[in-house]
Amino acid sequence: MKLATYNINSIRSRIDSLLGWMDQHQPDILCLQETKVQDADFPFEPLAAAGYHVAFAGQKSYNGVAILSRNKPNAVIKGFDDGGPADEPRLLLARFGDLTVVNTYVPQGRDITHEMFAYKVAWFGRLRKFLDRHVKPSDPVAWVGDLNVAIQPIDVYNPEKRAKHVCYHQDARDAFARCIDWGFTDLYRTSHPEGGEYTFYDYRTKDSVQKGQGWRIDYILATPSLAERARTSYIDLEPRLAPVSSDHTYLVAEFAD
Repeated sequence: MKLATYNINSIRSRIDSLLGWMDQHQPDILCLQETKVQDADFPFEPLAAAGYHVAFAGQKSYNGVAILSRNKPNAVIKGFDDGGPADEPRLLLARFGDLTVVNTYVPQGRDITHEMFAYKVAWFGRLRKFLDRHVKPSDPVAWVGDLNVAIQPIDVYNPEKRAKHVCYHQDARDAFARCIDWGFTDLYRTSHPEGGEYTFYDYRTKDSVQKGQGWRIDYILATPSLAERARTSYIDLEPRLAPVSSDHTYLVAEFAD
């Protein structure tokens, strides 16, 4: 099984490159974030023609998540179902037999003094409770997506300057760590303990990819029963080097059947 995640930064802008990557790499499940399209306008047809079932939740111009899969999911849950305040389309759960995939686009946070940063920290807390309601650490569960946190110093190119950044601030890292402690293993870091590769390279930094000035803020996390089946995990940097690319690139994990 091949599972991948990608912050596509507008699916309609990148549908052709997306289809090309899928044709070349043949993922069984691909999770997308920042689709930036309302449900009525989601480009379902070309993905279905490529052989994929599609579950999605979106809004116009912002946010949005989707799960593309070879097999039709048995069940889909969209968003928090905790009776709390309505959330943006950032969370999608799909079940495929015993496997559960949770696709998330965690809020970025804007600034540590902004209310959106408190929202980000609280969002991780809501996610932890969501996991408790729907899955168990003993289940095969993959939690994937753009999580907007570089959790270790080796996950960002200049950590000594990032203490007050919303994606490296200690409060965000602690909130993320509490979710990891629910029962997840970071598959990419298991395969690549040395660091030095990233999934996000800011458009605003000239030649950021060539300079190695990036962040690893996209993850594939797995519970023990799924992690023990993992063969490898890797970042495919080539799509980030394309002329019209997302500021993120693909993260992939491969599993034994």
